[in-house]
Amino acid sequence: MNPINPRYGAVPGAQTLFDEGLRQHMLRVYNYMGLGLVITGIVAFIVGSTPALYVPIFGSPLKWVVMLAPLAFVFFFSFRIQTMSASTAQITFWAFCAVMGLSLASVFLVFTKTSIAQTFFITAAMFGTTSLYGYTTKRDLSRMGSFLMMGLFGIIIAGIVNIFLGSSALQFAISVIGIVVFVGLTAYDTQNIKEQYSENYDQESNQKLAVFGALSLYLNFVNIFQLLLNFTGERE
Repeated sequence: MNPINPRYGAVPGAQTLFDEGLRQHMLRVYNYMGLGLVITGIVAFIVGSTPALYVPIFGSPLKWVVMLAPLAFVFFFSFRIQTMSASTAQITFWAFCAVMGLSLASVFLVFTKTSIAQTFFITAAMFGTTSLYGYTTKRDLSRMGSFLMMGLFGIIIAGIVNIFLGSSALQFAISVIGIVVFVGLTAYDTQNIKEQYSENYDQESNQKLAVFGALSLYLNFVNIFQLLLNFTGERE
């Protein structure tokens, strides 16, 4: 991809202008993602620490609604992002992060707070390293992306099957393969977000791209975190 915006052609400083715009775009993506994780963490902690909130949710069939709601949000986001305004996309993303917080509140009922914190920092280190690689590498990761998506579908199918089998060995395999897949997707998605940026897009379009990019990276982070908890988490 030619990084020089055709608006500027080969005029002096064109590369600098593009690089600065790209830097601001990536910062916006990471800021959205970071704030989304904060919202999720706060909601999860409050609900998971308040019996008056988690008992009605996880002690009834309502838990299935809470667990499946984030998936519904992702599908809605994916199909409607093109027709949404940038402000609506942001509001939808924040709502999704809050609903994900409800779903993740269960980890505070199962694992110790210390192990949750430790796993979070391990996840942050893995995510940051891999995302930096995706941003800086000159290697085309598109082929790897196709392979990883196949792996993702395989994990989803295996996870559904294991709901009925309840196999600890299969769950272990899903966790190991899942971590590899989502770490790889972090690098792939970061490169993809970088390549999608263009100064030719108006501010509205680039803002929606930033929100959708933040959603992709957020999902990778949360999935790595959940899978790692199976290895590093100490149960209450």
